[in-house]
Amino acid sequence: MRGTYSELIETQIDVADLEIGMHVTRLDRSWEETDFLVQGFVINHMSEIHALRRQCDVVVVQGVVKKQRESGKKAAGPGRLAGMFKRKQTDAQAPKPGATRPASRKRVSYMNQVSVGREMQTATMRFEEAQSTAKSIMSGLRISRTLDINNARTVVNSCVESVLRNENALMLLTKIKNQDEYTAEHCINVSILAAAFGKSLGLMKGEIQNLALCGLLHDVGKVRIPNEVLNKPSSLTDEEFALMRNHTVHGRAILMSTGAPLKTAVDVAFCHHERVDGKGYPRGLPAENIPYFAKIIALVDTYDAITSKRVYQKALASMHALDIIYNNRGTQFDTELADAFIQMVGIYPPGSIVEMVNGEVGIVVESHAQHKLKPKVLMVRDANKAPICYSRVLDLQVALKDDSGMVYQIAKEVPDGTYDIVLQDFVRDGLIVTTPLPENAHIEQTR
Repeated sequence: MRGTYSELIETQIDVADLEIGMHVTRLDRSWEETDFLVQGFVINHMSEIHALRRQCDVVVVQGVVKKQRESGKKAAGPGRLAGMFKRKQTDAQAPKPGATRPASRKRVSYMNQVSVGREMQTATMRFEEAQSTAKSIMSGLRISRTLDINNARTVVNSCVESVLRNENALMLLTKIKNQDEYTAEHCINVSILAAAFGKSLGLMKGEIQNLALCGLLHDVGKVRIPNEVLNKPSSLTDEEFALMRNHTVHGRAILMSTGAPLKTAVDVAFCHHERVDGKGYPRGLPAENIPYFAKIIALVDTYDAITSKRVYQKALASMHALDIIYNNRGTQFDTELADAFIQMVGIYPPGSIVEMVNGEVGIVVESHAQHKLKPKVLMVRDANKAPICYSRVLDLQVALKDDSGMVYQIAKEVPDGTYDIVLQDFVRDGLIVTTPLPENAHIEQTR
């Protein structure tokens, strides 16, 4: 029997398309981080639209659509719901505090918009701005200066825009390490890597921005840890470790004192050292009570710390860091998120210096989502470790061969500075390019 019936649906729309009368049910961030007192409301005034546009990028609205029975064809729905699918439709329901994203939740699909080479100049500027901001935040808080959260958001959002254009550029820059500026550098690296991970997880843009801000602010509590403890080159005593653990409590207090809507960042600063087996600190929370973003930042925090040179440890290769994360799935880290993070980073992430089976050496400039073992590599040393005059990019997916007919394959990652290859020098001189050689081409060795 034919006829029509009504179905209640939810649709994600851009805030630019909001109209009076729409029923807003969810935002792209926590309600607690906005000015709205009610979680879900019908827009009755333009001031509410302006407030939503100021604080969000996309929202979810609820409406009624008429459908024909049997035929399955939609009848014309309300005019305000027409033409609102500006990007892939997603279910924007916020994940429960302790859970990974619900299996039923659809992902946002992102495609890189530009090449790494094209994005590198902008990414470098954004990276330097972010580093300067992170240093300013840490130094300012040490002397009780007020945290400029608006500036922090602006800088973080600029980095997220770069990540959405092509995450490989900023991910490459996070491989440039400076031991003397570890805490501030670590915070911005975590912010960038978290944004890249959020993109990989299919989070909405607003969620990625929020996650990246959490990454930037996750360790602010360390400004209240004595420098002799924070930078001690030897093992900490039990008393010193207790002081160090308190940085989570200090971070929570610092962010709460700003008066800004930073509930998620507060939770992350407080909980990023909790473990899914309940043996973390400061509260020993069970897995289901650990906030989702805190589980993400816990992974990124650990990865960047392991791959960074510290006063008390050498930097380890990405493969080693991922192996540690893999072995701690289900105890320290959420298993599903750990697997996703390992898949996102890959064994040879952008910025890795790699030696080929034939002895040649290059810098990974871009990784492929489906072929992590076959990235694009900027070749900079020949088999004798002599500089190559005309550096070129090999796309290892293409199975290019060297002069002897051997297919190029990565043998191992080597530390920054090996064979006088310093990543920062190549970035500074604008030598990070990504134009690959044509298929079946050979590299001419320059001796």
